[in-house]
Amino acid sequence: MAPSQRLSLLGPGSRAEARRVADILRKETIGGALLLIAAVAALIWANSPWSEAYAGLRSVTVGPAGWHLDLSLAKWASDGLLAIFFFVAGLELKREFVAGDLRDPRRAVVPIAAAVGGVIVPALLYLLVNVLMDGAVRGWATPTATDIAFALAVLAVVGRRLPPALRTFLLTLAVVDDLLAIVIIAVFYTSHLSVLPLLAALVPLGVFTALVRRRVRSWWLLLPLAVVAWGLVHASGVHATVAGVLLGFAVPVLRSEKAGGPEAGPGLAEHFEHRFRPISAGVAVPLFAFLSAGVPFGGLGGVTNLLADPVSLGVIVGLVVGKPLGIMAATWLTARFTRADIDEGLAWVDIGGLAILSGIGFTVSLLIGELAFGLGTARDAQVKLAVLAGSLVAALLATVVLRLRNRAYRRLADAETADTADTATADAETADDSTVGGQGPGQAPLRAPVQAPHGERQWTTGARGPGREAET
Repeated sequence: MAPSQRLSLLGPGSRAEARRVADILRKETIGGALLLIAAVAALIWANSPWSEAYAGLRSVTVGPAGWHLDLSLAKWASDGLLAIFFFVAGLELKREFVAGDLRDPRRAVVPIAAAVGGVIVPALLYLLVNVLMDGAVRGWATPTATDIAFALAVLAVVGRRLPPALRTFLLTLAVVDDLLAIVIIAVFYTSHLSVLPLLAALVPLGVFTALVRRRVRSWWLLLPLAVVAWGLVHASGVHATVAGVLLGFAVPVLRSEKAGGPEAGPGLAEHFEHRFRPISAGVAVPLFAFLSAGVPFGGLGGVTNLLADPVSLGVIVGLVVGKPLGIMAATWLTARFTRADIDEGLAWVDIGGLAILSGIGFTVSLLIGELAFGLGTARDAQVKLAVLAGSLVAALLATVVLRLRNRAYRRLADAETADTADTATADAETADDSTVGGQGPGQAPLRAPVQAPHGERQWTTGARGPGREAET
């Protein structure tokens, strides 16, 4: 009986999946850079002599009051712009589970377990800190999210020689992490629920679903339906970003999902993802960061009070300690109690560096902080400082670990290159020696010429064929 194969935790995926991941990585890296620029600009403006102008910009109200959409720009950023971000997340989620490597349960179990561990442990640590210090437990979900754009940007800068399996694992983990964040927002941070608008939202959502399944791409038809669905979900009390996820789930991944495999050909999800990912990564998320990250350093005691405030401390501990601890524990338990094993050529320290990097929480963490404590409140400002501080510490620690591992893989690659060059040189020298000796493939080496009768030169070989004399 042949021995059963162990599942590789970080083994290579399909070629199509690798190409798609590489394409996403390039776009998300650019998005991470724009996100960083927007956040830094907001922080500088909010702590400059012109901070009142920044606060005034965030509080500008636009929108029709009759439809209860007279929202501030900051609110439009969190409810409207992030709906685009979650629409792309919905497309990515469905694509992973329908046509990506996660359609195979054996490959899906590891990143799913890691993502779940990376949500549970930070939440528990936050609750522990705030229970012991009499803090506010409502913000328990703030440190549970990973910002994929920032994390991939850091990984692209410090980990160019790291195995592609690590990047794929980070991307997949972040996709599942987004799904868990969506569920948390919908279930735990819905302050009030109006059933009638929520049921009414099913109508435009159903029409949208029917059209996209017929491969209708007309924006003038689909966009109004999406806006109406978003507006009704917003009016129901459920956070409006959930509408973006539902719309993303409605788009077919394959031409015919009844075929049950990627051989059926790409559907509209790939088309919409290529269209909307640049808008999400290049416009929506950076604008949200610009309108949300600008907090004064003096609120609630400012930076110096971060470790004394239970909410801030819980967020920082959750991101810096809880995220890597939860991801590592879940991954190890998966390897311990299943037939999964780490991919050959990788070390657990590689996964540890990736787990630390997952502590970079920004976009969704800021959103959950706003939902938990109220947009623009003093507590919200303190939570944002804690998210920024925790993300910065996680990024620095991950940079140190991954930089060392990057050097190790670079030395390994250089050694392999040198070995290959030495082998090629040795082969070339052997071929040259054979050519000089007059030896062809399968021939015996030629010996020195001897003098033949009548002054002719005669070459003799070390082994003549049977019944043959030396040729003249």
